[in-house]
Amino acid sequence: MSDYETALTTCLSGAGFDGDTVNEAIRLYKNGNKDDLKQYLKSKRCDLIDRMHESQRRIDRLDYMIRQTERI
Repeated sequence: MSDYETALTTCLSGAGFDGDTVNEAIRLYKNGNKDDLKQYLKSKRCDLIDRMHESQRRIDRLDYMIRQTERI
């Protein structure tokens, strides 16, 4: 495994992605599809941002209920 493959695996695993995602990224890299790999990584980044926004909405709901609870 090359240094880049190791870094890619470590990065994606550390970001919480499963083995299928890691394997797809490695496949794209090995096939020399740099543009496809870059697009794939960007799509995974968007997935994380979407999850982050959903978590923020949940936190906002809890904050609202905390404020409401303080008023009763």
